[in-house]
Amino acid sequence: MMNQRSTLRLVALSVLFGATLAVAKERPNIIFIFSDDHAEHAISAYGSKVNQTPQIDRLATGGARFSNSFVTNSICTPSRATLLTGQYSHLNGVPVFNRFDGSRDHVAKHLQAGGYHTGMVGKWHLGSDPTGFDRWIVLPGQGAYWDPTFLVPGTRKLSIKGHCTDITTDLGIEWLETRPKDKPFFLMLHQKAPHRQWQPTERHVEMFKDKVIPEPETLWDDYATRPAALPENRQTIARNLYRRDLKQEPPAGLEGKELVKWKYQRYMQDYLACVQGVDDGVGKVLDYLDDKGLAENTIVMYSADNGWYLGDLGLYDKRFMYEPGLRVPLLARGPGIKAGSVPDQFVANIDLAPTFLDLAGLPVPEFMQGRSLAPLLRGESPAEWRDTIYYRYYHDPGHHNTAAHLGVRTATHKLIFYWKKDAYEMFDLINDPTEQHNLLFDEAEAGKPEIAAMFVELKAEIKRLQKQFKDDGQYADSSTWPRGSADGPFGHYQQIGEKSVADAIAETE
Repeated sequence: MMNQRSTLRLVALSVLFGATLAVAKERPNIIFIFSDDHAEHAISAYGSKVNQTPQIDRLATGGARFSNSFVTNSICTPSRATLLTGQYSHLNGVPVFNRFDGSRDHVAKHLQAGGYHTGMVGKWHLGSDPTGFDRWIVLPGQGAYWDPTFLVPGTRKLSIKGHCTDITTDLGIEWLETRPKDKPFFLMLHQKAPHRQWQPTERHVEMFKDKVIPEPETLWDDYATRPAALPENRQTIARNLYRRDLKQEPPAGLEGKELVKWKYQRYMQDYLACVQGVDDGVGKVLDYLDDKGLAENTIVMYSADNGWYLGDLGLYDKRFMYEPGLRVPLLARGPGIKAGSVPDQFVANIDLAPTFLDLAGLPVPEFMQGRSLAPLLRGESPAEWRDTIYYRYYHDPGHHNTAAHLGVRTATHKLIFYWKKDAYEMFDLINDPTEQHNLLFDEAEAGKPEIAAMFVELKAEIKRLQKQFKDDGQYADSSTWPRGSADGPFGHYQQIGEKSVADAIAETE
């Protein structure tokens, strides 16, 4: 909730930057491109073994690619609330799929008050109308891949023919084309893809239909040393991909491992085809900036709302704190960003809101828990940067029967605590990067002095981080979660017919 102090600060910034427009013109534009469920290891700049993403790679070549970028709660709606507020879920009010309170203070409001023309285009998924944006056009809930409906201010719905990824990209470019030219701009361009059920365009289906996708080494993981939560989860390639995901029945006679192999290929072909559409969209935006002479003063950042499993540990989806779900891509290119750099500091999605503000030359409010990445983008190595990441996941049992858990990751180890089960898992990430061997599973091994000492150290670090981030255990039980569906509040919108992309963006003015 915005307090009086925050309100006065926003008013003061609005007056200040309204009176110094000449200075504002020289501040960088910022475009933040956000995809849904894009695995870091499905980007060729990150060493993907399954696909090539030449357009996203342009950001890495011309700018920075963060090699240790993490989320604090690996699931859609909470991640988006963290993006806006720079806060952990227990403070921003969105630990699960509940409605974001639009009256809260957040980054877009500060940029808007600071003289930026602000826009939100694409997947919002926060259950309330966007606030802090001069213009917005968003998908209701998850949105549809084909012939999607968009919401615009004034309780209106617009239907646009075509594929959602292409349309969202075009809406973003139309927003850029029709923006006021006397202000710097901040655009959040959020793609639905590659979210389940993975419905790509035909041109991208053709790219992958005959390809054989390499299988991850942990596709056949039996969870032998991790019995607390993994065996009961419902996001496995083997058991939990259905007809609506696979789009067709398996060939007759397939069973056992051969059936799992077939499911994996079908899933990955569609998933990667959806990623390719996002990659095309990034290229289209970058080309537009080049063609219009905007590239030199525009920072473009790319990330995803959470990590994703590409058959790793036998899984799809996100949620679990294992590396594929915890890690997210983060790339940035633009003025002041060191080309070809690979910052290796630990960064998290709580850092994005402070970064946008710092890049815009605006102060970072005290309520934000992250730290600006601007020095890292310039190639600097600030003193006393964090060397651990605190994570907490709440949605239990949720759609995939994923047990609630929290944990800490260091440069060498990870400790996960399933608090409802009173069970721990600990991993040596140097010697066991795929997290196959829980060091606490075997009592004899767990009792070794070096392992017992590490366990004590990591538990102490969790307590320290909880104190630092003011996590006092609220929302530990589902009965205390804030109420409200992420889709429900949009029931008051009225359909007003089909529109072209240009007409649709005009409706937001």
